[in-house]
Amino acid sequence: MQVDETATGDVIKRLRRAEGQIRGVIAMLEQGRDCAEVAVQLAAVSRALDRAGFKVIASGLQQCVAAAGDGEDQTVNLEQLEKLFLSLA
Repeated sequence: MQVDETATGDVIKRLRRAEGQIRGVIAMLEQGRDCAEVAVQLAAVSRALDRAGFKVIASGLQQCVAAAGDGEDQTVNLEQLEKLFLSLA
């Protein structure tokens, strides 16, 4: 199962945003900023990564549903998707 091409651009944007946020957190730590401020930024990075992961899984789910409409047995794919989804939860 591959990431849908239409989702790829959005996922890459989210990951680049998270990359920038991580650089910001590193800079905050190097500057000795308040731990509460750092924690807020870390939570934002975590949410950005979660959203990227959910977008990837949603893309796979969409492919599975489309294939199931073609009469294919998708039990294994749905089990894989469930496992991937739970790994992000």
